[in-house]
Amino acid sequence: MQHDKDSKATFYTCSCFSTDNIFLEEFKLHVRFLSEHQFRSDYQAVLRNLGCSTDTEFKNILKKIAKEVERRRSLVVKSAERAAAIKEIYKPLHDHVYHLHESYMAPEFKQMVDYCRSGEASKEGLLSLMQTEAAARVFRFPVFKKIFCDELIEEMEHFEQSRSPKGRPNTMNNYGILLNELGFDEGFIIPLREQYLQPLTSLLYHDCGGRYLDSHKAFMVKYDMHEDLDLSFHYDNAEVTLNVSLGKEFTEGNLYFGDMRQVPLSETACTEVEHRVTHGILHRGQHMHGALPISSGQRWNLIVWMRASQERNKLCPMCNKRPTLVEGEGFADGFTSDIGMSLLQNV
Repeated sequence: MQHDKDSKATFYTCSCFSTDNIFLEEFKLHVRFLSEHQFRSDYQAVLRNLGCSTDTEFKNILKKIAKEVERRRSLVVKSAERAAAIKEIYKPLHDHVYHLHESYMAPEFKQMVDYCRSGEASKEGLLSLMQTEAAARVFRFPVFKKIFCDELIEEMEHFEQSRSPKGRPNTMNNYGILLNELGFDEGFIIPLREQYLQPLTSLLYHDCGGRYLDSHKAFMVKYDMHEDLDLSFHYDNAEVTLNVSLGKEFTEGNLYFGDMRQVPLSETACTEVEHRVTHGILHRGQHMHGALPISSGQRWNLIVWMRASQERNKLCPMCNKRPTLVEGEGFADGFTSDIGMSLLQNV
């Protein structure tokens, strides 16, 4: 479990993590699995309409789900084992990229952060510096210099080619890297969130926890012509998300944004947003979005899901219920027990 340096909080996950939002890639469908009876009742007709026409095909889906449920239930132990093994055997190519430094940052980003730290900062003033509101409350701006993006990708490729164990970010991204396991949290992601991003999110997203971001999940995702090409329409397990395009060379692959997850899909219109190398896209985690397929090349993205326990303690964004706490590893899923929950379970 992770103790935040400022609040000394212990972070937890919600019990729904093992059962909810399981992504079936071939059907582009998120499902919930409590039992085979429940699953058949809820999804058999839906899956039949999507092309799952035989009982054998349905049983294969059940096998995939059982494997994913088991992966999630063992995630805490497996992640700790991977992190320990990586620390012991992996030799970084670029040691310096593990420690955030202002010299890595785009001048425009530093200017925005400095403004937000001043006593005169306002949302209107920040928006005038940002210049680009790519969609409703979706903001695009330069974050890092190109040379740093290149070195960070080189480090990721070096790790991918090593014999170190690898954990993948989630069921939607088959190719990527969990940055906490690689050792990026303390020196890079925590100061990025606390010192540079929170001054912005405090002004832009004060209504959804932007002032109180106290944990995160950070990972890399990779899109390649021979691997993942795109990302289906979804929302994040976060209050606020930063998505930075690091490179390399690619064509197409823009993001697209719909509405908040509470709005029916039939009432949603999407806006396409260009994802430029070195630029970040900042948005609310519950804002539905996806990534169009790249048509050539390869792209690496840095994703930071930022979480505010003050918000998610009231309602789990993944199951829409009061969270039932389960012990996790690191920042887990960003829940804390400081609201007096009595339903604490051990994994």
